[in-house]
Amino acid sequence: MSEEITGLSDRVREALAITKRGCDELLVEAEWIEKLKRSEASGKPLRIKLGLDPTAPDIHLGHTVVLNKLRQLQDLGHTVIFLIGDFTSLIGDPSGRNSTRPPLTAEQIKANAETYYKQASLVLDPERTEIRYNSEWCDALGARGMIKLAASHTVARMLERDDFTKRFQGGVPISIHEFLYPLMQGYDSVALQSDLELGGTDQKFNLLVGRELQKHAGQEPQCVLTMPLLEGLDGVEKMSKSKNNYVGISEPANDMFAKTMSISDVQMWRWFELLSFRPMAEIAQFKAEIEQGANPRNYKVLLGKEIVARFHGAAAAEQAEADFVNRSKGGIPDDIPELALTGAPMGIAALLKNAGLVPSTSEGNRMIEQGGVRIDGDVVSDKGLKVEAGSFVVQVGKRKFARVALS
Repeated sequence: MSEEITGLSDRVREALAITKRGCDELLVEAEWIEKLKRSEASGKPLRIKLGLDPTAPDIHLGHTVVLNKLRQLQDLGHTVIFLIGDFTSLIGDPSGRNSTRPPLTAEQIKANAETYYKQASLVLDPERTEIRYNSEWCDALGARGMIKLAASHTVARMLERDDFTKRFQGGVPISIHEFLYPLMQGYDSVALQSDLELGGTDQKFNLLVGRELQKHAGQEPQCVLTMPLLEGLDGVEKMSKSKNNYVGISEPANDMFAKTMSISDVQMWRWFELLSFRPMAEIAQFKAEIEQGANPRNYKVLLGKEIVARFHGAAAAEQAEADFVNRSKGGIPDDIPELALTGAPMGIAALLKNAGLVPSTSEGNRMIEQGGVRIDGDVVSDKGLKVEAGSFVVQVGKRKFARVALS
């Protein structure tokens, strides 16, 4: 144990452990400990900032890694500032990108922000969340203030950022306004006098700029907490809608549970650490029980039900487990869509597409080749099958069903 964390109260030790759980980096740990000690002594909550540019309205479990951390810190009594980057969204965040991100319109930003916060409130405690918009101080900064802010950093310092370096060396254009983005994000920390700012690992440079600008403004610099990017259902790529390896927090409970059950036994522990609110000691006990012969599936069920209950409630989590068990036994869910189609006899691939079970006939043929298509429980192996008029249940994969009346 380092000298810096000896002689701490149990409350501060607990807060430090909760802060560091699953994190990539905590900078600077010794400073954070001092902030926690001061907060405990004074009873004054620390100000914890998360800045979000509402570039897309839908949140998946990967986004909740940071939101979960915020909720844990809220539960310790601290104030969370949910900062909507309505001004910085007009610039476009270049972090982690090899090209300029197009800016959004004010209307897009407003609509996305409202949807985003509504979803985030499923994780955060709205009563202990301060919602701010950075146009509040950025608009007031004006041209004079912007030039003064730009004078605080050099081009060489900006080019230390990995994505800027790669673009510069690769001859990919960097617009001047992109250099302003980390400065404006850092200026948010000055305006809010934040004690801690959270972000993904791709935001580290921007978060550190906030520290420098706070020092420049005569403030105590914020600490920086970076959280890892959650791998998606494939266990390899980061969770992303574009890679179709995501679990959306507004998805139906049954789909959310089934997707969680599809992850590997190894990946399950990563999800437990970053998505579960269970104590790490309890998770360690789960590992020990599996090593002694317990079935990993039983613990994945606990994880899936915890995640579903957070967004849909405990009753929905129980129902989702029952639905999953029913499907795994070849049963048909109760809540499948019903639709009427005309055109019998209809080719099986066209039927799958018209029923909304696959995006195209070629995808339908691919699923047939893989043995993933059933009609009334019987596997379809003939891509040339013509389906006659009648009523039947069509299934694609483990989770897609439709009750079709074909005439």
